[in-house]
Amino acid sequence: MQSKERPRIVFMGTPEFAVASLDAILQAGYPIVGVITAPDKPAGRGMQLTSSAVKKYALEKGLHILQPEKLKNPDFLAELKSLQADLQVVVAFRMLPELVWNMPPMGTINLHGSLLPQYRGAAPINWAVINGERQTGVTTFKLQHDIDTGNILLQDSFPIGENDTAGDVHDRMKEIGARLLVKTIEGLAAGTLEGKPQPSDVSLKVAPKIFTDTCRIDWTQSTDSIYNLIRGLSPFPTAFTTLDGKMLKIFHAEKEHAKPSSAPGQHDTDKKTCLRFATADGYIRVTELQLEGKKKMKIEDFLKGWRPATP
Repeated sequence: MQSKERPRIVFMGTPEFAVASLDAILQAGYPIVGVITAPDKPAGRGMQLTSSAVKKYALEKGLHILQPEKLKNPDFLAELKSLQADLQVVVAFRMLPELVWNMPPMGTINLHGSLLPQYRGAAPINWAVINGERQTGVTTFKLQHDIDTGNILLQDSFPIGENDTAGDVHDRMKEIGARLLVKTIEGLAAGTLEGKPQPSDVSLKVAPKIFTDTCRIDWTQSTDSIYNLIRGLSPFPTAFTTLDGKMLKIFHAEKEHAKPSSAPGQHDTDKKTCLRFATADGYIRVTELQLEGKKKMKIEDFLKGWRPATP
């Protein structure tokens, strides 16, 4: 390592969430000797090749970028080794093979969007909100064989508001996580930070990948659970139902605790400001939505142009 205070770092990440961490490490004065991110992918109507948020930032800063298709590719491994990193930092990337995470002398650390061991998995922010948690946090830990199970380095918690969406939590978390990551690197560089095994005697909540079925609203559930599902999937991938035989994405809604006068899933409207769906014990009033084939809009604008299908 060049010096105790300034380890050479390879950063691995892809989405916008990871940019805040990369920026914080750079601003703290640590040498980023390489940035590993996903290959460019076709996107949009024209299917033009699009770079990841991390690549765009790295280009702006003149950082050395690698975009391997396969992390076990011999050419990639040789180039990664040639960077002579002391430490690798992973934020919102993909699973690494051992010959990658075990390469640098200081190992590889990961920033995870939950208070581990709770919410291990691909979608910790979404599931914390879906489950109605009132607190979440971030964890830095050392990578090892099993995903999200390595020794904990540091943690920081913060509240989830009753009406927060996953997007709200994401935006706060990326900044809190970036600060925690810098603090972690400082501790490792100074030799003052030791990892601690994750507790094994607690009941675990998991955060698996979100699939289409996760997003489909079941109106026979309680008002609170449906409201939390909508919050937990907003702005992406978004909870949905059907309206007039078309997919209706719901980005924002309000709860109405009142005995429903119709069956779960039935809707009514005043044609001005209210479109609500009956649940098992109340109503969900939609406030921002997107009907299949239309743009996203506030409920007032939607109702101005909506003509319900006749039975």
